[in-house]
Amino acid sequence: MLENLLTPETRTDPYPFYRQVFDRGPVFAAADGFFVVSGFEEASSLLKNPAFGHGEREVLPDPHENEPVDEQGRVVRSFLALDPPDHTRLRRLVSKAFTPRMVEQLAPRIEELAKELVSKALEMGEFDLMTEIAKPLPVVVISELLGVPLADRERFEGWSHAMGRALDPSFLIAKETVAAAVAARREFVAYFRELAKDRRKRPTGDLFSDLVSVSDEGDRLSEGELVITAMLLLVAGHETTTNLIGNGVLALLNHPEQHRKLAEDRSKIPNAIEEMLRYDSPVQLTTRLALRDTTVGDQSVGKGAQAVVLLGAANRDPRAYEDPDRFDVDRPSPRHLALGQGIHFCLGAPLARLEGRTLFEALLGAGPFHRTADPVWVKQVTLRGLESLRLEFA
Repeated sequence: MLENLLTPETRTDPYPFYRQVFDRGPVFAAADGFFVVSGFEEASSLLKNPAFGHGEREVLPDPHENEPVDEQGRVVRSFLALDPPDHTRLRRLVSKAFTPRMVEQLAPRIEELAKELVSKALEMGEFDLMTEIAKPLPVVVISELLGVPLADRERFEGWSHAMGRALDPSFLIAKETVAAAVAARREFVAYFRELAKDRRKRPTGDLFSDLVSVSDEGDRLSEGELVITAMLLLVAGHETTTNLIGNGVLALLNHPEQHRKLAEDRSKIPNAIEEMLRYDSPVQLTTRLALRDTTVGDQSVGKGAQAVVLLGAANRDPRAYEDPDRFDVDRPSPRHLALGQGIHFCLGAPLARLEGRTLFEALLGAGPFHRTADPVWVKQVTLRGLESLRLEFA
């Protein structure tokens, strides 16, 4: 059934398909040892349940030189793909460097960048939102934050895109997609290894320098953990924010009355950002493994079962939201699962929200705009975003 996620119609608008899935039950067994979760409360509960996780890491007896492994030969994963206690330790170390104060200090620079990009778009007349604004803003911000050269931006975008495509469940992706992602990961590792050598000799006060030196009661990031964490921050730091901007702008264009309402009262932007995240989430699904026998909703789940959690469907659960398919910038406190739940709640959520608020402030302040061509969607399932959205200021 989930193969329908790959059809052009579902990629353009997955929500009618999600409703079909939900109608089969907020939790249902799609096959032996494999189940799908589409209900809000069920998905939220699963994501917070320690009985679900990611399982043991693979052991590589003969790893590639740019495939970091630990002392036991296990592949080094980002903390997003780890279970406690490994997740707890690694996220705590990263959190000591990537602090709320650091994000707050970025506000003036993000405002400057947003105004600069929107001003350039105004001068162009017709422009592609994704190419000119939605992609550059978060890439520049996270690159400057980490202290990596902006001259390498195109390489980062190519590597990130290759890795993002491989985030789809294994049964939905081709072997060549996996191979491209592995190659991109190794390129990232080689890049950040060289940067780490330089930062150990000459720290520059950026986030990557802080990650090189961060410690917690003597505990430090290993070289493998350092480069994989930097890779995660760079990829996650721009892919999802880019999609938040693109999907959010398209939602406004498809709902002119909401567009006018937000343009006339930009104090609504913070709430509108949450509604954009709920209505058309940049991350549409995630997967988990049952680490022991447990339950989800009214379903018994055996150890080793695989779960596909449809975040996009849960964010439109009619039991959780009144008129869930309506886009409403005034929706009261629109809770959602777009940024995760539990121990894997998005570490970069404050930065994504800050970038989103600042960009929409600049874009809506520049005057009315309209679409000049049909949107083009990226051919991915897990990450939902636009390849192109051509606009013009009136």
